[in-house]
Order: sequence, then C-alpha cells, then structure tokens
Amino acid sequence: MELPSMELYYPRHRHRLLHQEPIPKTHHRTVRIVPGTVTLQRCCTQRIRRLGFLKTRSFLLEQTGGKMVVELVGAFNELTERMGMLSSSGSQLLFKALKLSIPLLHALPLTPDGRSSLSRALSISLLLADLQMDAEVISAGILRPVVEAGAISILDVRNQIGTGTAHLLHESLRVMKVPSKVDVLDDGSAAALRKFCLTYYEMRAVILDLVLRLDMMRHLGYLPRYQQQSISLEVMKIHAPLAHAAGTNWLSLELEDLSFQYLFPHSYLYVDTWLKSHESGSKPLVDVYKEQLLQSLRVDPLLAGMVVDVSVDGRYKSRFSTMKKLLKDGRKPEQVHDVLGLRVILEPRSGKDMAEVGESACYRTREVVRSMWKEMPHRTKDYIARPKTNGYRSLHMAVDVSDCGKSRPLMEIQIRTKEMDMLADAGTASHSLYKSGLTDPEEAKRLKAIMMAAAEFAALRLQDIPSTNHEGIETEQSRSDRVFRLLDKNGDGRINIEELMEVMEELGAPGEDAREMMQLLDANSDGSLSSDEFDLFQRQVEFMRNFEDKDELYKTVLNEKLQIADSSSLIQMSGEDLSSRLGN
Repeated sequence: MELPSMELYYPRHRHRLLHQEPIPKTHHRTVRIVPGTVTLQRCCTQRIRRLGFLKTRSFLLEQTGGKMVVELVGAFNELTERMGMLSSSGSQLLFKALKLSIPLLHALPLTPDGRSSLSRALSISLLLADLQMDAEVISAGILRPVVEAGAISILDVRNQIGTGTAHLLHESLRVMKVPSKVDVLDDGSAAALRKFCLTYYEMRAVILDLVLRLDMMRHLGYLPRYQQQSISLEVMKIHAPLAHAAGTNWLSLELEDLSFQYLFPHSYLYVDTWLKSHESGSKPLVDVYKEQLLQSLRVDPLLAGMVVDVSVDGRYKSRFSTMKKLLKDGRKPEQVHDVLGLRVILEPRSGKDMAEVGESACYRTREVVRSMWKEMPHRTKDYIARPKTNGYRSLHMAVDVSDCGKSRPLMEIQIRTKEMDMLADAGTASHSLYKSGLTDPEEAKRLKAIMMAAAEFAALRLQDIPSTNHEGIETEQSRSDRVFRLLDKNGDGRINIEELMEVMEELGAPGEDAREMMQLLDANSDGSLSSDEFDLFQRQVEFMRNFEDKDELYKTVLNEKLQIADSSSLIQMSGEDLSSRLGN
C-alpha cells in the first residue's frame, strides 16, 4: 500500500525561482533524490515546496474562512466531477446550495450514528451524483439534513435557492411518511404503498428518499436490535422493490443485502461465507475474469474490424438473491449459475449495415469466450436470432471457470450491442415497475412514460446556458474553472478581494480571513487571483481531502490486521485525546 506523496509547492516562491529548474506539480514527474547526487538546488526546491504546503494547509484548516472555502470548493468539485456534464444554471444552483448549507451544517450537532451533519449531507449528495441526478435533486439532498433539523425552512429554500429544490424537499418529506399510512406491513399493504408512491409522487423525490434510506441503512449499527429489524423490514418490503421500480438496480440490491444482514444475520453469514469461499487472492474474482475477457476481446483482429469500442461490466449476485434461489427456489449450491456475471457491450462501426455488423460482432465475441472457458450448451440462449416478445435482444451463455482442481459456480455472460443494451434497459424499467406493485403491464408502461417525461422536463429547466466551450463539449479545463467562474462575479477573469470577502461572509466566516487567504495564494502579489493561481489552490484542496479518504482506508486495513475494535477502551481514550489535540 503506497503512502501519498507530498508533491505540492508554495506559489509565492514560484516567481523567485525562475532561474532554477521548474518545480514539478502533482501531475508531473516526481523528483527522486538518490544518495550522493542531491544538489543544493533540489534540496531548496523540495524544502520550499513542503514548507509552503504545510503553511498553506495550516492556514486553511485553522482559519474559519479558509476552512469553509476549502469545504465549499472541495465538495463542489467532487460533486460536479461525478455528475459529468452540467449547465451553468445547474452549477450556480449547486454552488448556492453548498454556500447556504455548509455553515448551517457545521452548527448542527453530531448525527445519532456519530457522524458530523456535514459528512452525512455530503454522503447523501454523492450517492445522488453517482445516480446521475440533476442539480435540483442533489441540492435538495444537501439541504435535507438542515431542513430536518429546523435550521432553515422550506420557504427559505424557495426564496434563496429556488422553487424546484423547495418542491423536491417538500415531496421527499411527504414520501418519508408513506410507511405510516398502514398499521400492518404485510405483502398486500407493502405493494399498495409502492404503487401509491409511484403514482402520486415525483420520481426524483422518491429516489431522494431511497438514497436517504440507503445512507441510514449503512449506519444502522448504533440502534438497538429490535429497531434495526423494524427498519430493515420496512426497507425490504417497500424501499428495495421501489428502488428496483425506479430503475436504480444497484441501489435496490444494496438495500436488500443490508436488510437481509440485519433481519437474518446468521443466514447472511452463511451465504456470505459460501460466496467468499470461491475467491482466490486479494482481487475479487469477477474483476479477474473481467480483465481477462476484455484483454482477449481487444486483441482479437476480427472483432477489431467490426467495433470501435468494447466494454465489460462485472457483478456478483447479491446475498439476498442467492438466499432466495437456495431457499425459495430449492436449488442446490451448484445449481446457482449466475453468482458471477459479466456483460459485454459492443459499439459497432457506423455504416449502412451497422445493425448487421453489430450482430456479427456479438457472435464473434461468443467465439472468443468459447476459446477461453468451457461453455455449458444447455445454458446458452440466443435472443438475437429469436428476440423476446418485448423486443429484448442479447446472447446469454454460461461457462465453467473452475481451474486448478478448484470448483466454482458457473459464470453467466451476456453479449449485446450498445443499442440492444439501451432497449434492454427501457424494457427492464417497465418490467421492474410491473414486478414492484403494478399488476397491469400497460399501467406500468404508462407510468414509466410519465416518469421519463418528468425527468426530461427537469433536465430542460436546468439546461438554459450549457457550461461548455464553443463546440458544445465541456473540456477538462472548463470543468476545473467552474468554481473560479462562479466566484468571479464581475466576469473580468480575476477574483478580487471584494469577491473573496463576499463568499466568506456568505459562508458565515469573518471577511478579514479573505485578506490573509488572498496574500497566501496571490503568487505575483497583484491583489487578485488568476485562474492559474486558483487552480493551484484547488489542487491543494483535493490533496488535503485525499488525506481523509486515505486515513479511512488505512484505518480499515489496520483494523483487519490488528483486530482492534473501535469500541475498545484503548481506541476510545486515544480517540478522545487525538480529538482534543486536533481541536475538533
């Protein structure tokens, strides 16, 4: 495990070292010092770089205004990076929501599970970003903990952020109360509640509520056993199928598995142990096979002439789904054929016969798979030559991946073109609505059309001025300049002291902190920040935020190796002492 490198430097010294060797940034070649060849020049460069970084980091974390700006810039950049393309109105909306919520979240007490309110809000917003939700939904996710705590009202959100975000907050609070509409949560009432949600609430508000449920389920360990079971039963009956109906399959699977773990911990342990028994080495088995197949497909000359791109996705069967097949369906372990699954997506070369070329590419991919593993002919299904009644087209096959005398479950492989995959997702969405509480397939199709229309309307409302270059394609540079453009309110290409003071005051920090921050980051001492100077600051913010992620990773690995539980008195005492010394 490689420790992070301290390869940042202090910008104020850059203009003094023009006659020397350029100082490498984080994305440049790392200067390695070999004993006996170290020059005084490099020693000075490295010393300046490290001292400058430490000074910058010390100021940013000790001053209220600096800390707030770091959190604002870091959170905004991480969210927009995960969201991908974003219009200027979407950027402004998200930026306003973060500016409003960060100081309020800082003032709130720790959540019942021991996290800071800011940490919880960012976890929720990142989940929404991973689901590719729009800026209104993510802003509502950020503000939801603040509204729940009574620190701000929905009316305030409407006035300061916008009507769309306020509406989503109102709708999500209504969705949260849906389970209380029934006294007994049996299969019939759960199906009725799911249908009620899908029919009468905006789907984006339903997804926001589902993400809140997932965040809660990930941190449920602090509650008494009976409350864990009660919440998990509600999630299993209502929210996991609802997530499936909304087309967020990975959300549904994780909700199912977490509920299964709390409702039937011993059964979960047996299934989990059985699935893990097929692993070998530190790398997940599905990732090993995915890389092997992708490499074989990319070097195949016949396939290369048919497609411009090929991708392979891998997944494990969920613990809950495995349990259902073993118990409900009565299968033997060796009869569970899709514990491991790969999906190959092909993008055929454009032309008049593009569809025909795509089909040929699918069959060629099947031949490559047959050359790698032993096919189970009785499990092969050709839905390209004989599509399903709903239009679904794909090749399905199962292969035996046992090796070196080690028996493993069969691996299922699906092969399709990009167009086939999009049509499959559309069909699955209607089918999932049908499975999740709507007994009439035509009603499921009608509801899906309403859901898609609502999503498209929301997207159009936030698509007024795309934040792109003149060709309509957002570049890496334009993405990195998002925060700079939002802070540069007069549009002169520089952030002046008044603009920096204004954002600090909006964050609830002393405006005087802006002068110290400006002096620290202003490399040429002209009293303002250029986009290059601000870009360096953003790199430092990203660098510092990575320390927190690394610390959590190291903690997990060390806990496994040293087997010291967080609840031990030694850890608790040491943690209290560390918190007091860090001033948290």
